[in-house]
Amino acid sequence: MVSLRLRLALCAVGMAFAWAPPVQADTVPPVRAAPPLRPPPKLVVTIVVDQFSADLFAEYRQRFTGGLARLLTGAVYPSAFQSHASTETCPGHSTILTGVHPSRTGIVSNGWIDLSLTRRADHRVYCAEDEADPGAAPGLPVISAAHLRVPTLGEYMKQSDPRSRNVAVSAKDRAVVMLGGHAIDAGYWFGKTGFETFRGRQPSPAVVAINAAISREVARGDPVSAVPIWCAQHNLPINVGRNRTVGTGRFQVAPQDFEAFHGSPRMDAVTLQLAGAMFDEMQLGRGPAPDLLSVSLSVTDYVGHAYGTEGQEMCIQMAELDRSLGRFLTKLDASGIDYEVVLTADHGGLDLPERLYQQGLPTARRVDPQLWPPTMGIAIAEELRLNLSEPLLYGDSTAGDIYVSRAITPDQRTRVIAALMARLKLHPLVAAAFTAAELAAGRVPSGNPQDWSLLDRARASFDPERSGDVVVLLARGVVPISTALPGMVATHGSAWDYDRRVPLLFWRRGLRGFEQPAPVETVDIAPTLAATLGLRLPPGTFDGRCLDIDGGWASTCN
Repeated sequence: MVSLRLRLALCAVGMAFAWAPPVQADTVPPVRAAPPLRPPPKLVVTIVVDQFSADLFAEYRQRFTGGLARLLTGAVYPSAFQSHASTETCPGHSTILTGVHPSRTGIVSNGWIDLSLTRRADHRVYCAEDEADPGAAPGLPVISAAHLRVPTLGEYMKQSDPRSRNVAVSAKDRAVVMLGGHAIDAGYWFGKTGFETFRGRQPSPAVVAINAAISREVARGDPVSAVPIWCAQHNLPINVGRNRTVGTGRFQVAPQDFEAFHGSPRMDAVTLQLAGAMFDEMQLGRGPAPDLLSVSLSVTDYVGHAYGTEGQEMCIQMAELDRSLGRFLTKLDASGIDYEVVLTADHGGLDLPERLYQQGLPTARRVDPQLWPPTMGIAIAEELRLNLSEPLLYGDSTAGDIYVSRAITPDQRTRVIAALMARLKLHPLVAAAFTAAELAAGRVPSGNPQDWSLLDRARASFDPERSGDVVVLLARGVVPISTALPGMVATHGSAWDYDRRVPLLFWRRGLRGFEQPAPVETVDIAPTLAATLGLRLPPGTFDGRCLDIDGGWASTCN
């Protein structure tokens, strides 16, 4: 039995807790309005590293000491998604500064089939061309944003204040077009021996000087690239057939070999030099309105295709990319202007299956060549006893869009699609196949992109006018190249996260950095930058959402 004295003592303790003074204000964060936003930056710099997967970023981030190390002190989202299934250069770039998925940009792939385009035997349309131009021809496109159905951030900036400048540079013309859009003040990409621009425009003095420097450098040649000591573990030869190996390359450039120069880390370095030259020549960030400078760096993609993602070649590329970015950001620092940087990728990539097999993924393999659309078309035509003077099925790859010939009756078309779907669904290397009708009926995906179904991912890439009659998604770990070729041993373009997931980094001096592992999307970039710039755009302009990129009390999304 508890004594009276003990009961009184317990009561006193209870009263003490009941009458304890309130918690101090500095102990529990108060609910308060965010401080006012900073003025818009004078310059926004968008950097896209082609084929820079989140996996590659995670593997090498501990090695970064240059420009990427700087950006790691800002807002870091290691799991940003190119949410769609068609993870290629053109669709990926089209999402970054438009803020919408390819289903709205209209850029469903790097190229598609237009069977009404009769003046071309292959009916192929390049994503960054105007094929209606009389001067257009296969292999000689008239570079244009004609197929991009929505404005880019640079266009919104110019609509808000015509004094804003919109500049884009890359080794790839399609990257320039998709980042810049329809109203580019200056746009340059690499041709055969130097940087080129849109038809009817003349290169500026800065570009002429850069091209002359490139010619001198290539004329001398360059023996090999330096190899960081930490790349030794990646220096392992991998046989890819026909007595060819990859994994030990060092990017030698023989005199006058522009192709080797173009595929080496030197290409990223000179692209950033050009960006810096345009920064100086146009006095970007020093005018009366904010400017946009978009830079797409292509060599990570070239290396991934030619050598895979896990060899010495990619290790060298990561080191050189970091170093080149460091020099570029140092140049911007020296100007003293207030600038903001965002860095991301257009898609990821998968290593070559011969190395994946040795490194713990025994299911990795090359695709069955029988999945090539024209080959399947021959088999289905025989099965259905169709006699055509043209291919029954068209397509650029064993994955993605397949188009059915228009030279058959509606009834035959229905039977062809049914036969094609039956073959695809039974094939062990096919994860899923959808008809255009299924995709058109599917809901527009939303929510966490990591949890989207394969149908959702394909729907985000679907355009009823440009997508195929059937869309094929290969199984995980299947490389859609049946035979390794020089310069093409591995690739991307799948609906799996090794191709969809990319890093997303924001940096501005004075922003409090943080790392947020929760999934975000690349369509979030444009609304985030629009908020930073103070652009007021109608609801529904973007598929993405604004990300609050300040880790403190201030909100950059006000």
